Amino acid sequence: QVQLVESGGGLVQAGGSLRLSCAARGSISRINAMGWYRQAPGKQREMVARITSAGERNYAESVKGRFTISRDNAKNTMYLQMNSLEPEDTALYYCNAIIGGLLYTYWGQGTQVTVSS
Repeated sequence: QVQLVESGGGLVQAGGSLRLSCAARGSISRINAMGWYRQAPGKQREMVARITSAGERNYAESVKGRFTISRDNAKNTMYLQMNSLEPEDTALYYCNAIIGGLLYTYWGQGTQVTVSS
């Protein structure tokens, strides 16, 4: 059984920063790609940033230059440093991980990020 546990969301003013964390817990053989997704009310879930096991990163255009994804493989933990936050970044942020040789996909429960103007 694998669980992804997110933390670090909250309320921040526009221009502020937050750091999200996602810890993978349980029976984990190998974590392949990991990523952050978000879903705002009335909108579809969208990819924010992804990172492979080799450290290759890609970002949504809307967050490039403001957000940084990283991971600590020894701790099975991924981070998202969010700077220069905008009200448009308000959403429920989900952690995603592809784990094991059979490439099972797991999701966290979500952490709310709210940016006030």
